[in-house]
Amino acid sequence: MKDKILTILKSEFNAISTEELCSKLDANTDEIKRIQEILNEMVQNFEVYYTNKEKYILFENCKDIEIGEIDVHPKGFGFLLLPGDDVHIDKNMLNGAIDGDIVIVEITSRKPKLEGRVLKIAKRNLNNLVGEVKYIHGKPFMNLEDRRALIIELDPKSTQNCVDGTIITASIIKEVRKNYYFARVKDIVGHKDDAGVDILTIAYKHEIYPDFSEKAMRETEAIPTEVKESELEGRTDLTDKIIFTIDGADTKDIDDAISLEEKNGNYLLGVHIADVSYYVKENSQLNYDAMHRGTSSYLADTVIPMLPHKLSNGICSLNEGVIRLTESCVMEIDKNGKVVNYDIFPSYIKSRKKMTYANVNDILMRDIIPKGYEPFVEILKKMNELAHILRKEKIKRGYIDFGIDEAKIYCDEFGRAKEVKKIVREDGEKLIEDFMIVANETVATHIYNMDLPFVYRVHDIPSREKIDEFMKFVSILGYSVNADLNKLTPHTLQGILKELEDKPEFLVLSSSLLRSMKKAKYQVENIGHFGLGSKCYTHFTSPIRRYPDLTVHRLLRKYIFDKDIMSSTKDDFTCKLSEIAELSSDREIKAQETEREVDDMKMAEYMQGHIGEEYDGFISGLMNFGLFVQLDNLIEGLVHISTLKGDYYNYNADIMAIVGESHKKMYRLGDKVRVKVVGASKENKTIDFELVEGDKNANNKQESKI
Repeated sequence: MKDKILTILKSEFNAISTEELCSKLDANTDEIKRIQEILNEMVQNFEVYYTNKEKYILFENCKDIEIGEIDVHPKGFGFLLLPGDDVHIDKNMLNGAIDGDIVIVEITSRKPKLEGRVLKIAKRNLNNLVGEVKYIHGKPFMNLEDRRALIIELDPKSTQNCVDGTIITASIIKEVRKNYYFARVKDIVGHKDDAGVDILTIAYKHEIYPDFSEKAMRETEAIPTEVKESELEGRTDLTDKIIFTIDGADTKDIDDAISLEEKNGNYLLGVHIADVSYYVKENSQLNYDAMHRGTSSYLADTVIPMLPHKLSNGICSLNEGVIRLTESCVMEIDKNGKVVNYDIFPSYIKSRKKMTYANVNDILMRDIIPKGYEPFVEILKKMNELAHILRKEKIKRGYIDFGIDEAKIYCDEFGRAKEVKKIVREDGEKLIEDFMIVANETVATHIYNMDLPFVYRVHDIPSREKIDEFMKFVSILGYSVNADLNKLTPHTLQGILKELEDKPEFLVLSSSLLRSMKKAKYQVENIGHFGLGSKCYTHFTSPIRRYPDLTVHRLLRKYIFDKDIMSSTKDDFTCKLSEIAELSSDREIKAQETEREVDDMKMAEYMQGHIGEEYDGFISGLMNFGLFVQLDNLIEGLVHISTLKGDYYNYNADIMAIVGESHKKMYRLGDKVRVKVVGASKENKTIDFELVEGDKNANNKQESKI
């Protein structure tokens, strides 16, 4: 019966009533009752939308209706989180929705950005409550900073070890009345004033936990700290090769090493990756814990690893001067950057040196040779020569470089943000990126050609609708771009970025185009990687930090090293890998959300110490309530429209500008401005600026250093 109902609903682009549906199905009395039960189930499962006029329509047929999770900002407004652009929802349009709710939203505007209003709350998310204990008139309550509309009273029996300011997780016992719940404490995270607890609070909220299960830790204790002689059997000895690692100075989980030789006038590039799969067995608790973490999370100065430190920083890390088990991909690459031959095999190495990006960049960019690097100068320059060839080849085939910068937050011994810097990527960072990409492609292509179940890293073609919206955005800013949008290829987007690169709004435009793209993810079907211009791609090079890479290592062992090629179980195995890919994609999104929220909090904490100081920046965003300004170190703050002086200002969506009514002064995306920090809230993760009018040097104020 459900299939019959779906067939009718798919053909109906207007909502229909139960009576109309039953009439089309020619249903008898008994069938009418069953139809209503099925419709109710479909509404509960968010397959069908039940309108205010008591009619039904498939969500896929609702042009202006979307369903998803809402992210509510401390300022009051929210965003409906969608695979493409998120939908902005004004605080007056939330209809009682709170952070984490699953909501049904009506799209009210698509230009210049998506705007909407909450029609109804489909599901209240109360599964993962993290917050601060507050005692009010002797009773314990839980303060949820992101869900302030809720009142959570705590069972006093569960709060015996809590005081004001204790950060806890809690579970709901019962709903007392609307938005009022009774709950008990599950875990104590720590006190809000303790170093690092601010970061852990956000991590817990996103279901990222620092502790491993007891069974996983017992399994970890049984793993040796050094490689045994017997474990080297069946592996290729590469300890006589010049192999080394290049990472950040503070990196402790080193999972990739590189080597370079010459062969037949070509480059012989070796990418040697820690064989984590040897230690983390498929049916172990360690594997279960790693799979459900999905990835390591790098939160300011805190790392919540995918694997216990004994593995991630110890036996699996390719530390200098010790033997480590690896899986190697050695590629012969010609002068045009084409892989003409390769071999993938189990190996063991002994890294000659733990190099840092800073020191390698001194050699490659400034011809400065740090102490201890003298024996490696020539090979590093040869590697850089190859990296430039590979990069040129990538760009030729369609690799899209959006030029998006990242910031690094430095904390003091008490966990407080003391410095925020923009990361400068030089040849050292690009060299490692290029080498890892070619290794990932080589491994993926090999298994793809074997036609066996696998986990690919894919990036789909952007929708024409999203690109059209971006081009309208470009047009509103007064620019025209010569691009054929009838056949979207990576080269199309390359050309668009090339034409816009000299515009003052380029950073905003580049970010906007990136948001128009679909998100990369893991799946078993290979559809290529649009952003890299790659026909076949996977993640092989970071098994300490990413679960899909660990899975790929297992598959290489199964298919290539052990020659275990299944036949009758192929479909079941594909289904299992599909589940792993989906879970890994979900956990990656969780980690990214956590990292962004921690960055916002730490940047606000940093700026709390710089109230009253002035900085240069550019307008990075415009909303009806004000403009966002990004500083040189990528910190972003809001200039509220009410603080703009000398006129009454309004947001004009048609020209994407904030315009003064009388003097017609305009503020547009990309405009360079000078701002003063007037407020910052670590709790709310917000920074408030005011514009400094006139010549930025007129007052002869000392430049603030950030």
